[in-house]
Amino acid sequence: MVELMPGWEVCGEASTGREAVEMVGRLHPQIVVMDVTMPELNGLEATRLIKKIAPKTEILMFTGLETEQLIRQVFEAGARSYILKTDGRAQLEAALQALALHKPYFTTQVGEILFTKLLHGKSRGEESTGDGRLTDREREIVQLLAEGGSNKEVAQALGISVKTVETHRAAIMKKLKFKSFSDLVRYAIRNNIISA
Repeated sequence: MVELMPGWEVCGEASTGREAVEMVGRLHPQIVVMDVTMPELNGLEATRLIKKIAPKTEILMFTGLETEQLIRQVFEAGARSYILKTDGRAQLEAALQALALHKPYFTTQVGEILFTKLLHGKSRGEESTGDGRLTDREREIVQLLAEGGSNKEVAQALGISVKTVETHRAAIMKKLKFKSFSDLVRYAIRNNIISA
């Protein structure tokens, strides 16, 4: 769709979150269209990393997921537009045009979800994270572990030692008050860190 828009050029396509972050560092795009559910590094974590290495790059989250908690997390991560895949071409084009002018954009449906939260207080179905939220690094580790990676594979993917992964894993389990690894996997699915 983007390639059909006059004056627009797609400078790259990534199949994983890590690849997207690497490509942004190399290609310096004006706008990144990101999905929440991506392998290796989900779209939420990729967005956080992209905003660190390229703060002027605008990010449009284009996804099929629409919970209030996720929408809030996406905006907190640095994205300035949230479009549902069911919204269609006109909404995508409008979002891209707004982001090209560095203006935020979200659809009526996303606005209604956020407005409902504003009116009714606490998010429906919001996941408790024990003593506090996970750090960016902890969320990366949760994703890689929940996707089936061993401590050694996680260490290699992140360029850290196996001992550091083990320390993070223990801290995550304690912070979230989980007793088993399956609790961690369920948490990752419920919080859209991985897809089921």
